[in-house]
Amino acid sequence: MDRASLESAAVEYSHLRGLLGVPLSLVFVLAAAGNTRWGPFGNTIVFLAALVSIGAGWLLVSRFYDRHYGRVTLSRRQQTRAVVATAAVVPIVFVGSLLARSEAGWSLDLPVNPIPAAFAVAMLIFHAVTVGLRTHHVVVLGALLGAGLLPVWDGGDPGNAGLVMCGAAVLLTGVLDHRLLVRGLGPARGLDLGDTGAGA
Repeated sequence: MDRASLESAAVEYSHLRGLLGVPLSLVFVLAAAGNTRWGPFGNTIVFLAALVSIGAGWLLVSRFYDRHYGRVTLSRRQQTRAVVATAAVVPIVFVGSLLARSEAGWSLDLPVNPIPAAFAVAMLIFHAVTVGLRTHHVVVLGALLGAGLLPVWDGGDPGNAGLVMCGAAVLLTGVLDHRLLVRGLGPARGLDLGDTGAGA
């Protein structure tokens, strides 16, 4: 296999470790619960403890992938693409979050939910620039974009509902990414590939 193919396989693998999306999706839900001070999450200590627990879960999932599917090191070119993609999408999400806040003086006050809409656009761009869009990315994130742009969000602050919607999209795309990974590399049982070291 030539170097270009190895680099392509490395970046694809790094972005298809989809079960990492499970704890990440919980961060969105936790943020919504904290914003509304729902139940015990109105307590700062409980909120932080939940956040630490989610972080620990993310590390466990990452360890699972490292142990059963090995690790890869992206080339400098692929790392640069990921940095550029991230730099491009962060402002989109930031503007979407500002537009969702009713106290933002320059809000357009449209009956849409800008948080899921902005997040969907940002993730579509990120996937397109890094690993390439898959059908399930387009379907799930397209549905999130459409739901955010439906003119039905004219009652109160839609931001927290938008966060939960984003979390659901991250969860679903993550599970489907993992499914693609398993199709390509096989089930985790018995796999121990070690460090493939695909980077430059």
